[in-house]
Parts: sequence; C-alpha cells; structure tokens
Amino acid sequence: MDRILIEGLEVRTVIGIFDWEREIRQIVRLDMEMAWDVRRAAASDDIADTLDYKAVSKRLIAFVEGSSFGLIEALAEHCAAIVMQEFNVVWMRLKLSKPGAVRGSENVAVVIERGCLD
Repeated sequence: MDRILIEGLEVRTVIGIFDWEREIRQIVRLDMEMAWDVRRAAASDDIADTLDYKAVSKRLIAFVEGSSFGLIEALAEHCAAIVMQEFNVVWMRLKLSKPGAVRGSENVAVVIERGCLD
C-alpha cells in the first residue's frame, strides 16, 4: 500500500497534567503516515482522487488548538480517530511529540498504529 506522510506539523495547545501546564499553550508535533492508494491520483493528476493532506492538516490543527488533554496518548488517539473516520484512511501511524517535556531530553513522544493494511 502506498503512503502519504505529513511530517513535523507543529500546533500549540493545552497539554499536560501539572497545574502550570493547564495555564499555558505548548507545542506538540505530529508526524503521520497514512495508507492511501495513489495510483488513481497519479493517473488523473486531480486532487479529488487523493488524500488531501492540506485538508487533513487543517482539520487536525483546528482540533488540537481547541483541545485540552492531560496526556499525549489521549490526544494521539483522538487525532487518529479523526483522520480515519473523516478522511476514510484505513491504516495510519501517528507519532505525537511533546518537545522539551522532560528536562534534559529533546523530546518525548508516543507512536500509535491504527487500522490494518490489506
């Protein structure tokens, strides 16, 4: 199966379990790999025949900006559900990162895979 990727999508949101985290907006970064057969779009050269990665990005930006989760695991699960349900993606891998969440580390992240590849 072919795959469409969106990498390094950064969004500011309320995320975290500590009181101070509930009062600020922090950056989260999304990296997505989505199964999509690109042959039809390759033949037609028409956006209507592919997964519109701009539409996916805009939808997730709006959702994440308006959200307020304690855990990156919960945010990742909701983002994957949106992509799969609203854009008819049958399989995806999503990495959701929270840069600087742990002192001394560059990044913490969760990676989830949902759906199945046929």
